[in-house]
Amino acid sequence: MPTPTDGATVPQGSTEAWHDKKRYLWLIGLVVPSLAFAGAGLHVLTGWSVWFWLGPIVVLGVVPAIDLVVGLDRANPPDDVIEALENDKYYRWITYLFLPIQYAGFVGAFYALAHPDVLGGLSTLDKVGLAISIGVIGGIGINTAHELGHKKEANERWLSKIALAQVAYGHFYIEHNRGHHVRVATPEDPASSRLGENFYQFWPRTVLGSLKSAWRIEKRRYARKKQHPFRLGNDVLNAWVMTAVLWGAMIAWLGVGIAPYLLIQAVVGFSLLEVVNYMEHYGMLRQKVGVGERQRYERVLPSHSWNSNNIATNVLLYHLQRHSDHHANPTRRYQALRDFEESPVLPTGYAGMIVLAIVPAVWRRVMDQRVVDHFGGDVSLANISPRKRETYLRRYGSAGRVRGPAADATGSALDPTAEVLAARCPGCGYVYEVAAGDEHEGFAAGTAWRDVPLDWCCPDCGVRDKSDFVPFDPEPSRA
Repeated sequence: MPTPTDGATVPQGSTEAWHDKKRYLWLIGLVVPSLAFAGAGLHVLTGWSVWFWLGPIVVLGVVPAIDLVVGLDRANPPDDVIEALENDKYYRWITYLFLPIQYAGFVGAFYALAHPDVLGGLSTLDKVGLAISIGVIGGIGINTAHELGHKKEANERWLSKIALAQVAYGHFYIEHNRGHHVRVATPEDPASSRLGENFYQFWPRTVLGSLKSAWRIEKRRYARKKQHPFRLGNDVLNAWVMTAVLWGAMIAWLGVGIAPYLLIQAVVGFSLLEVVNYMEHYGMLRQKVGVGERQRYERVLPSHSWNSNNIATNVLLYHLQRHSDHHANPTRRYQALRDFEESPVLPTGYAGMIVLAIVPAVWRRVMDQRVVDHFGGDVSLANISPRKRETYLRRYGSAGRVRGPAADATGSALDPTAEVLAARCPGCGYVYEVAAGDEHEGFAAGTAWRDVPLDWCCPDCGVRDKSDFVPFDPEPSRA
């Protein structure tokens, strides 16, 4: 039986009894939203202002050190326990509890910023440190929002938006699920970094690109309904309204003096998300398959995401580092995510890699050769920054073979012009029924399958597009 630091991947389909040895370690994730209280308490006890910077100290110093000391966890749950593991609500409550602690710390910190005497007086530097720490908590809160936002339950999706409101990044809920998961590891994806692109070049591209992408997705959805997008049902607008209400209430209560610190914590929070995005798919590229009008990017594979099994960061980030399985099964809950042997592996956990990413020269020295090696020495197969493409081709060369489009191994399970009563997503099980349509997606009852746009993707998992759907008979499921 593997231990939490076992280096061997557990074979799938094992019939031996299996127990999650990290079951109670997941509670450590609640330490993160508690950092605001810990920092304030340590300051009161010691008088040291350094504790206002506890957020970045823990994430950029303590966690990377623990990752190096504790080691790896490659233990996988066997196939036959995954359903029961996902249905165990203990794991859900851990993510739910993150939010009230996060917001209690947020409100308490800003009360202290507005009333410095509560903590014995705060210098401007102290206030900046406290705002940055709150931003770090909010940034990791985005990861909690990420876990909740991928689920089918409406209450969890709303909790996701609530978690995002603090850092004013509510459009992530739409763009990530319906944009990034569709375009991941392609040049069209603003959230997939390119070989040779440093984090400071990636940041404006992903921040602005993701914002525009989210708006386009919702605008198209309302166009299918023949409605304008400026309404509260728009999941970009209602998320922004939540931030406006939250920030407005805080400023009305505590004064306009907190406004700069609200901005600081927001930028720190979503920048923490984006530096993680930067490392997750650096240089990865899905190849084109098929020919002519049927050409498309190959389906997302385990080889298209950088992974890590460093246990400390995995516990704090709810297995986000098992990123390949997440992209294969976006609705799968964190405790059931698996490690794949074919996935490219980062040299340390995400927390440690953040430190490398903010120093571009060090990042390139550590990661560029790994990308080239991942593609068997043929750098032309990587997603290269256009401005650096010729430089990288000269430096690393290519395999020199002529490649045409690969055969479409995924095929088309269902003719997009076929007449069917219903079609089912083979990934997550979502069913589109012609008779019922899908009002939220903009398809009125009776909208034929052939009239669903070819570029439409599954609204639940965001992975499978129309050409992946299979015919489905809705009658047996109603019996």
